[in-house]
Amino acid sequence: MLKDEYEELRKTVEAFARDVVAPVIGDYYEREEFPYDIVRQMAAMGLFGLPFPEEYGGMGGDYFALCLALEELARVDSSVAITLEAAVSLGAMPIYRFGTGEQRAHWLPRLASGAELGAFGLTEPGGGTDVPGGMRTTAVLDGDEWVINGSKAFITNSGTDITSVVGVAALTGEREISTILVPAGTPGFTVSKKYSKVGWNASDTRELSFSDCRVPAANLLGERGRGYAQFLQTLDEGRIAIAALSVGLAQGCVDECLKYVRERRAFGNPIGHYQAIQFKVADMEARAHTARLAYYHAAERMLAGAPFKKEAAIAKLVSSNAAMDNARDATQVFGGYGFMNEFPVGRFYRDAKILEIGEGTSEVQRMLIARQLGLADL
Repeated sequence: MLKDEYEELRKTVEAFARDVVAPVIGDYYEREEFPYDIVRQMAAMGLFGLPFPEEYGGMGGDYFALCLALEELARVDSSVAITLEAAVSLGAMPIYRFGTGEQRAHWLPRLASGAELGAFGLTEPGGGTDVPGGMRTTAVLDGDEWVINGSKAFITNSGTDITSVVGVAALTGEREISTILVPAGTPGFTVSKKYSKVGWNASDTRELSFSDCRVPAANLLGERGRGYAQFLQTLDEGRIAIAALSVGLAQGCVDECLKYVRERRAFGNPIGHYQAIQFKVADMEARAHTARLAYYHAAERMLAGAPFKKEAAIAKLVSSNAAMDNARDATQVFGGYGFMNEFPVGRFYRDAKILEIGEGTSEVQRMLIARQLGLADL
């Protein structure tokens, strides 16, 4: 059972998702349009500041509070949920974890308010899981400025009207990766048109390019040469957040099926009367429940200061599998209607696959779990 403050937050976001997001998000999704009005309302609720201290304009909560909000949003729509997750976990959190006092004071109040969004530029067009080996973007120190050249791919929140800063991972020396904060609108920083995507169609995802892009030397985030290590720490936390989002999608599939199987009739009965449907929905609920326990456990260890790399990987693996399996089963329960975009389960099906890829593929999660079990040393 959740503590009272967590349960109150969960119920508040649940009501917001049901009453504000659900009625309109399908239209945004079909138009592939970023939902600025929804984001403004999320900002007014304080969702973008959930895990940050009040001194930086945050709500004084913690990472688990963010995860609860992500789960409830994703029960209705993943585009809105990933916008929040990327803005907080990838955009603002590295500044909070690794930034100087000046960087925190400058950026965090704006990002925590939700008036502006941050992004993180790591993945490159020719790279993926092999970040160090695939890194081609460079940053050379020229006097008191970094000169950045290269490109990034699949960067969430990087091209909205309210995006203000992107943390860019770049080679700052031989086998040396650092992170540099690049404000939006900096000369030499170009944002491409948005991708045409299979899912998450109401979120912003773009390719970025840098051509002799100059920013102050003071924009270095954390220690020089520690950019990759910083990102790995950020990613461990982010896996718990993505797990929460995945659980939300998995539970949303259950929610939609429970309504539909009571309304849809076949052979004289609601289809929920038939054991074949009952078993399918029961399996879906079991997956969502199990995955939720996994991310709760990982978050508990993280907040307690205990090692949580293995638990985060397990949570991400189990929950993304649950999301994909539940989306497939929900589409089957809905039959032909599940293939129509006007029904949420069709949108859920399109959104689920990326959860097995983004912020570490399922194969990477298995590799991390095996390493934590000591198998890599055999």
